[in-house]
Amino acid sequence: MSVSIERLCQAGLLIGCMALSGCLPSPQRMVDEEKEPHFLEGKRRVNAMDFAGAVDAFERALQANPHSAAAHFELGVLYDQRKAEPATAIYHYNRFLEAHDSGEKAQRARDRILACKQELARTVSLGPVTQSMQRDFDQLIEENRRLKQQVQNWEAYFQRTQGVTNAPPTPTHLERVAAPPTGAPSVGTSLAGQAATPTIRIVRTEQSRPVESASAPARTHTVKGGETPAAIARRYNVKVEALMAANPRVDARRLQVGQALNIPSQ
Repeated sequence: MSVSIERLCQAGLLIGCMALSGCLPSPQRMVDEEKEPHFLEGKRRVNAMDFAGAVDAFERALQANPHSAAAHFELGVLYDQRKAEPATAIYHYNRFLEAHDSGEKAQRARDRILACKQELARTVSLGPVTQSMQRDFDQLIEENRRLKQQVQNWEAYFQRTQGVTNAPPTPTHLERVAAPPTGAPSVGTSLAGQAATPTIRIVRTEQSRPVESASAPARTHTVKGGETPAAIARRYNVKVEALMAANPRVDARRLQVGQALNIPSQ
């Protein structure tokens, strides 16, 4: 009888030690952790969609019990789905799995760890490439705009020059009309049948329009390092306002080296 009592005391002592060290069976631990006041406050704030307050409450639950797997799981979900911080979410999911490596929540934690790692890999590997591609795309847009403007300028220039070169010369001139041959009827012959005196007839033709001087194509300037709109305007003896009006898509505070600017006429 005394041996049985001794074994019961040893079992009770072992259970007490396990409770103090946080080694109670998983289901019972989860139930106890979910009854903790800070944990309950965190769940209430989640239901109220106060996610920042929920994070704060669950972190206080961890301060009260650093081994709270339930608090780690809830923080993993919040950092994963609400705060978009996959690295922090992975940490809390792993801490949960240290205490619970089986069950529905454990499988969910593993699935979300994999998804968070994929998100981190995508961000690290594709981020710089995407930024570089965006810069190249912006440069191509600017180059295309500049080339399009140059084509329009040259088209206008050729249209003006073509109108000038195709106009036939039609100056006003005098045409001397000789007398008709002897014996041939002529309007200039008198009633007596004698040939009239040769006359001079003035023929007036349409005057040509004034020749337009072909205007030169629009000037452009390629931005160099350290140049400002004011310095460029002084170089071409134009006003800064006119320079920026000729380049409506250019940000005066962010000139880029190699950027082409249209220089307005004075």
